[in-house]
Amino acid sequence: MNISSLDWIIILLFFAVFLAIGLRVSRKAGSSSKEFFLSGRNMPWWLLGVSMVATTFSADTPNLVTDIVRQNGVAGNWAWWAFLITGMLTVFVYAKLWRKSGVLTDLEFYEKRYSGKEAAFLRGFRAIYLGVFFNIMIMASVSLAAIKIGEVMFGLEPWKTVVYASVITVAYSSLGGLRGVILTDFLQFLVAMVGSVAAAIYIINLPEIGGLEALLARPEIASKLDLVPSFSNRELFITLLVIPIAVQWWSVWYPGAEPGGGGYIAQRMLSSKNEKHAVSATFLFNITHYALRPWPWILIALASLVVYPDLASIQEAFPGISESKIGHDLGYSAMLLTLPKGLLGIVIASLIAAYMSTISTHLNWGSSYVAFDFYQRFVKPDASEKELVNVGRISTVILMILAGLFALVLTSAYDAFQILLSIGAGTGSIFILRWFWWRINAYSEIAGMVVSFILALLFKFGPESLTSIPSDYQLLLSVGVTTLAWVLVTLATKPTDYKTLVSFFNSVKPYGSGWNGLKRQAQQQGDSLEPGVGRFSVDLLALFLGIIIVYATLFSMGMFIYGEMVNGLILLFIALGAAALLRNTWKKLSF
Repeated sequence: MNISSLDWIIILLFFAVFLAIGLRVSRKAGSSSKEFFLSGRNMPWWLLGVSMVATTFSADTPNLVTDIVRQNGVAGNWAWWAFLITGMLTVFVYAKLWRKSGVLTDLEFYEKRYSGKEAAFLRGFRAIYLGVFFNIMIMASVSLAAIKIGEVMFGLEPWKTVVYASVITVAYSSLGGLRGVILTDFLQFLVAMVGSVAAAIYIINLPEIGGLEALLARPEIASKLDLVPSFSNRELFITLLVIPIAVQWWSVWYPGAEPGGGGYIAQRMLSSKNEKHAVSATFLFNITHYALRPWPWILIALASLVVYPDLASIQEAFPGISESKIGHDLGYSAMLLTLPKGLLGIVIASLIAAYMSTISTHLNWGSSYVAFDFYQRFVKPDASEKELVNVGRISTVILMILAGLFALVLTSAYDAFQILLSIGAGTGSIFILRWFWWRINAYSEIAGMVVSFILALLFKFGPESLTSIPSDYQLLLSVGVTTLAWVLVTLATKPTDYKTLVSFFNSVKPYGSGWNGLKRQAQQQGDSLEPGVGRFSVDLLALFLGIIIVYATLFSMGMFIYGEMVNGLILLFIALGAAALLRNTWKKLSF
């Protein structure tokens, strides 16, 4: 493909700006491990919220949405829209609890909440399991999107794309730490949003598309427009809506939508100024992530069905792309080839920005696990601040190399999404309830992690009787078996040490009747427990109002795009009404 000089200037300018930011904050980032991994715990809510949403605005997300829309229509997005419930639970319940815990990483939580060698094992194992293995899979999935974009738009071989895309990212991530990541995230998000909106407007007005009204009137497109799966197709209704809403959101651990918070979302909350900033940042993230971003991607995905109605047409248009990388997710990159110079440069820069934002966050997050939760905890407890920063920087480079190598063998963003869901199936309920039920211990989490991983392997590589089961029903089986296993293990093993539980309760101040067993023990021994934080009824009301605001806004925008103005206005008024109620409820929240 011929990239104009103007496009190259735009692309290179953004590369230079990102690197300059990393260099600018490198000295402060290297001054201490808390600066490098938590940006000094002094970040404002608006910057953290934008950073969270920029991280989830990865290069593979438009590809994933395109894959979903082309195969299952707009309603297929419930596979990730359902995670909004998890997000709002984090906003109004877990954000303040995480910030009150005072931990440096969410894995340090294990030795505050649990006790004994099993707690230490869990912390160390998950540092490698999540920080290295799982993290590499996520970054490989994002790098796969970069590979496909590189093949379609630049004609690059996969390995060259990985090298070119990662060098600058690794440079500013290893130099600037989390502060550098957060500052570049802000710019990257602005560029990514401008690029995706501008691209959608241009593409739907192409002569072969004929504008928005003509696009939506096409028979092959009209069948894809439902926001909710039709009940007439019971199978799709169950798999696309019922399972995600009823089961998936609370049962599955997935980066950016962890039940109970965690991962890089927890890292952002832990780096906030206080609990109020943690809650506000996470709320901003969920509004922007679910309500404001999806429609440009959806429109481009629908337009791609006109130009490239099937995989054969994509392969015919791009014969140079390796056969193993051909998939519906290529529809997004293919449509970007129609953009004029200048706009093409901005869009390419936005995709690069999206890639770099996600990768830089995962590099910093993963290296924090390696430095704090593995190296300092088990290898060298007396490691100096400078040494911890160096370990973080070295592990940043190693993680990127491994992720790049794994990306070369992946084929589909949606397949990677399904693999990640299956590995974490059934563990989400532990991450939710461990804050509410004193009886959960380290063995609960170990059992859930082991059983879910074994089941994921069996469903992927086991006998045909298991691998032939549809993926959605595999998810249900995994959730059921894993949940049963960890509950039985919890009841069969001893609870966490009493003193550890008392210390945890008094520092975090969780609420709920699930702590009554500990309260009775404390009463018998004459110990005092601090009162719980806030009222659960108020937090629950805020949670439901937040969900209504986001879904009503998302679907209101859809109705306006579809030309259904009355329905759009009704949904908009519902969103505004819920926002007014939430404003009054917000004053009653306890921070």
